[in-house]
Amino acid sequence: MDSLVGQGWVAPGNLFPMSVFALRGAITVDSDTPEEIRERTIQLLEQMFERNNISRADIISVFFTSTVDLLSLPPAAAARAFGLTDVALLCAQEAQVQGGLEKCVRVMLHLNTTKEPSEFRHVFLRRATEVRPDLAEPGDENF
Repeated sequence: MDSLVGQGWVAPGNLFPMSVFALRGAITVDSDTPEEIRERTIQLLEQMFERNNISRADIISVFFTSTVDLLSLPPAAAARAFGLTDVALLCAQEAQVQGGLEKCVRVMLHLNTTKEPSEFRHVFLRRATEVRPDLAEPGDENF
């Protein structure tokens, strides 16, 4: 077991194997400006990290999507400004769905963890609470 510590299989000081978990989140922006996208994406990442007590060292990769109406800044640029400079970041355009939520950044953050899936809190802020009202927490629509 000691030979696996620090190699991603066992957390240092812990006898339980680590696993990979995908933490989800989304936030809407008011306008397609670099400042707005950066501010809101960082706000979403801060809440994901804070609510789940995770650190940058836990992160494997981050996959972002944004709706077709957001063109001024890729969310990965905001993630780098947030400090995620040594993990894989990828952006894609969200599928266009008639009547779908506009001006939305979504994220799927992959991390190493010893936690159970039920211990994580996915984060949906502002109008993105409409996407998953079952996961929204009181006040999330007011961010």
